[in-house]
Amino acid sequence: MPFSKRDLLIMTLGLVLGVSLVFGQMVLAERSENESKSLPLEELRIFSEVFGQIKRSYVELVDDKTLIEDSIRGMLAGLDPHSAYLDPEAYKELRIGTSGKFGGLGIEVGMEDGFVRVVAPIDDTPAQKAGIKAGDLIIRIDDTPVKGMSLSEAVQRMRGKPGTDIILTIIREGEEQPLKFTITRAVIKVKSVKNRTLEEGYGYIRVSQFQTQTASNVQNAIEKLKEENSGKLKGLILDLRNNPGGVLSAAVEVSDAFLEKGVIVYTEGRDLESKQRFRATSGDILDNSPIVILVNGGSASASEIVSGALQDHRRAIVVGSRTFGKGSVQTILPLTENTALKLTTARYYTPSGRSIQAEGIVPDIELESVKVSASNPAEFNPVRESDLSRHLSNGNKAEETKDNPQEDNKNSLATEDYPLYEALNLLKGLSILAAEQ
Repeated sequence: MPFSKRDLLIMTLGLVLGVSLVFGQMVLAERSENESKSLPLEELRIFSEVFGQIKRSYVELVDDKTLIEDSIRGMLAGLDPHSAYLDPEAYKELRIGTSGKFGGLGIEVGMEDGFVRVVAPIDDTPAQKAGIKAGDLIIRIDDTPVKGMSLSEAVQRMRGKPGTDIILTIIREGEEQPLKFTITRAVIKVKSVKNRTLEEGYGYIRVSQFQTQTASNVQNAIEKLKEENSGKLKGLILDLRNNPGGVLSAAVEVSDAFLEKGVIVYTEGRDLESKQRFRATSGDILDNSPIVILVNGGSASASEIVSGALQDHRRAIVVGSRTFGKGSVQTILPLTENTALKLTTARYYTPSGRSIQAEGIVPDIELESVKVSASNPAEFNPVRESDLSRHLSNGNKAEETKDNPQEDNKNSLATEDYPLYEALNLLKGLSILAAEQ
C-alpha cells in the first residue's frame, strides 16, 4: 500500500527523533560515567518551590538578595569547613588579615560539629594573653549560643570595636565545667617572626603566622643570630607551635631557605590549574647546620607544609605532637568587586607523597607539652667527690668554684618551656654528631 506524504513525514520525524534519542542516551551515559553535566531539573524545581514558599508564606518579608546569598552560604557550608562565601566585610577582612594588621581577638578558628574550634591563638594577642588554647571549643559568644551559627556569623560576633569586651564560654579537654574568658578586643598587629640566642651558637626562631613578608623576616633573623654568634650557627630551633598557617608562598620560601633542591610541596585537585609543584632553589642559609622544628596540635596549614618538607628531605627533626591536619588549598575566586568565593580546590602533599589533610604531620620524636618545676636543693643534694674532706685536686692550675650562669639558664628554660628545653638538648646532640663527621 503506497504511503502518503504525511505518513512519510511522520516516519522520517520518528526516525530522526529515535536516532537523536539513542545518541542523547549515549552522551548522557558517557557523562554519567565521567561527570554528569546535565542540570538536576527536579532539584532545581524544588529549590524554586522553596524560594517561592518563603517569599509567599514566611512570617517576615525577606528580600531576594538575602535569600540568594544565604542559599550560596548554605551550599558552601555543606562542602567542608573552609569553603565560604565572602561578603564585602569578610572579603575586606581576608585581605587585611594577610598583611598582619587587623581587628579582633587574635585567634584562628574553624567549625566543628556546629561549634567553633580554636585552631590556635596568635602570639601576643588578647586571646593568647587571656589564656585561650588550641583545641578549645567555643560554645557561647557573650550570651548567644554558637550552635546554629555559621563560621562567618561567629567571627563577625567576635569582631568589634577595639577596647570593647567580649565573653567567650569554652569547653576544654580535661576540664569538667565550661570556662569563661572575658577578653578585650584590640587591633591585632602580628609580628610573625621573633628570634633569640638560647646558648652560644644555638639560635631560636619563632614564626607565629605566615604572612607575605615572613620569609624575608626569617632570613633577616638568621643573619642577626649569626652576627650574635661569631658569624655561624651550630644549630637552629624553628618554633611553629600554635602557628595556624597563612600564605602558601611564604611557607614555600621559608622551606626553600633551608633546602638545596627537590620538591617542597605539591597540590592535586580536579582542575588542571590546581595541580602545582613547588621546588627548592640552590642555597642553604644555614650551611647544613642541624634544625629542630617544634610543632603541636595548633600547627596547621602552612606550618605543616614547612614541617613536612624539611622532614621528608631529612633536613630537620620534627619534635612535639601531631599537627592539626589542615591540608587543603583554598582559592579565592572574585565574584564582584567586593565579594568572592573561597573554595577548596586541592589537597597538599609532602615531597614523599603524604597527604596532610586530616592526618597532619607526625613528629619524629613525640613530646607532649608538659610543665616541670625546679626541685628544692635542700630536699636532695647528693654528695660529690669535691665535698669530701681532703679530696685530691684535679691537677688544674685553679679549681673553678663559681656558679655556672649557663646552667642557671638551662634550669630556667626547662621550667619556662620544657619542649623547647628538650629540643635544645636534641639540637646540641645533632651538632656534636655533625662536627664529628
